[in-house]
Amino acid sequence: MAQIFHPSTNTLSRISIIGVLVGLLALGGAIYAGNMSYGSRVNVPIEQPVQFSHKHHVTDDGIDCRYCHTSVDKAAFAGLPSTETCMTCHSQIWSDSPLLEPVRQSWATGQPIVWQRVNDQPDFVFFNHSIHLKKGVSCVTCHGRVDQMPVIWKDKTMSMAWCVDCHRNPEKHIRPREFVYDMGWQPNMDQVKMGLQLIKEYDILPAQQLTNCSICHR
Repeated sequence: MAQIFHPSTNTLSRISIIGVLVGLLALGGAIYAGNMSYGSRVNVPIEQPVQFSHKHHVTDDGIDCRYCHTSVDKAAFAGLPSTETCMTCHSQIWSDSPLLEPVRQSWATGQPIVWQRVNDQPDFVFFNHSIHLKKGVSCVTCHGRVDQMPVIWKDKTMSMAWCVDCHRNPEKHIRPREFVYDMGWQPNMDQVKMGLQLIKEYDILPAQQLTNCSICHR
């Protein structure tokens, strides 16, 4: 019986099968990545009781992170601004703005503003802001360029894998302590080389200890 298909058809079939498999794997990876991003609410604006722009307050007005997040360098919790903190300025500035009516109501009634948490770890995860800052981890590392956000959103997944990656390779993220609040700071030398030097200077634990379960789960 005469051969119906040309011999090259076998090669084309193999290439087609491989192409389909690679395409399915790529699609699966894209779907997984999309679900991880959506499930963790990354880059999703968080609606707050007051329209608050970090970009305006930090970049335009030059307000330091610690003015509103008063315990960030002293305790595990960074702290959320009280109504008194807001009214320090807004009893004089924009005191009649409709946007600030919730703040004035809170001030008049004594009921605190209920801010929506942007990053909220489960109860079984222990995270201490102050120790990270003391070891040279910047706000930017976890929260992104907050100084450029007109509304607030979650910048990183804060997943276990994401945290462990940093604990395995802290030299990629460590900066001099005096620059941890400087959102736009860039190293003037190789980051890894500088990071390795700072790991010794700041007495940062080796990766084997930093990735021990008890570091985050207590």
